[in-house]
Amino acid sequence: MGFSSGSGKGPVSEINVTPLVDVMLVLLIIFMVSAPMMTTGVEIDLPKTRAPRMDVEEQKLLLTITKEQKVFLGETEVPYDRLEAALTTNDRLQRDRELYLQADENVPYGFVAKVMALVRRGGIEKLGLVTDPLASE
Repeated sequence: MGFSSGSGKGPVSEINVTPLVDVMLVLLIIFMVSAPMMTTGVEIDLPKTRAPRMDVEEQKLLLTITKEQKVFLGETEVPYDRLEAALTTNDRLQRDRELYLQADENVPYGFVAKVMALVRRGGIEKLGLVTDPLASE
């Protein structure tokens, strides 16, 4: 209960927000600590190149090809024969018309070229290739 500084004789009917603020701060800290642990991706070995580092925008969708030639659109595995349909029905891709492609360095070039052709047929106008920069010597 709160006390009033006036001449009122009853309890103050105001809400004490201090416990609410404490709980919200604890939740904020928990989410800040656990959020980086929730980001999981598809494990691939990117080819090493001597190209300058480009900032990959987090909001752009990522198409990943694993060394087993499995294709992932974001975090979701998409069968190769349904890839074009998945690209054309994705609202975000049709709005942005931009996609980043990362492929394991052990994937045959022919398979990557076929996937790139499907991406082009899917209406994607901008396709960025993701690589790992070589370590500076």
